[in-house]
Amino acid sequence: MPYRPFEKQNCSIADALAVVGERWTLLVMREVLLGSRRFAEIRRNTGVAPNILSDRLNTLVEQGLLRRRLYREHPESHEYHPTAKGADLGPVLIALMQWGDKYAAGPAGPPRVIVHAACHHDAAPRLHCSHCGEPLRTGEIEVRPGPGADPVRETPLATA
Repeated sequence: MPYRPFEKQNCSIADALAVVGERWTLLVMREVLLGSRRFAEIRRNTGVAPNILSDRLNTLVEQGLLRRRLYREHPESHEYHPTAKGADLGPVLIALMQWGDKYAAGPAGPPRVIVHAACHHDAAPRLHCSHCGEPLRTGEIEVRPGPGADPVRETPLATA
């Protein structure tokens, strides 16, 4: 699908969705961030149709989330590696996974468990305040207009 910006949203969530909001895109990024590098691996692990996968990979390269590297010349084949911008999507995927584990996992439980590689223990990553270190909980978060807010967004928003 062609890139379609969310007109007049003045919202970083809308801007992010313009890049990663297409169906299959986050699953493609999941695979690359978990170490799948080649088209066939990504396709096998996601089940996405080849034409859609090709489109998503091209978009992710164009948007600077992935870097394409030639690994075979005849026939020409590429690997896909995350850029720093793509790697920064990792925490977003973890948060989405945790939400899915809580609200969408089947009766057997989550299909994957996050493990902290440094200590080899199961982990439950959480958001923390960068100032005081306290966990950020729903109901304790406020949003204020930022430097890029348009006049419509300059009024304070409700507590989340």
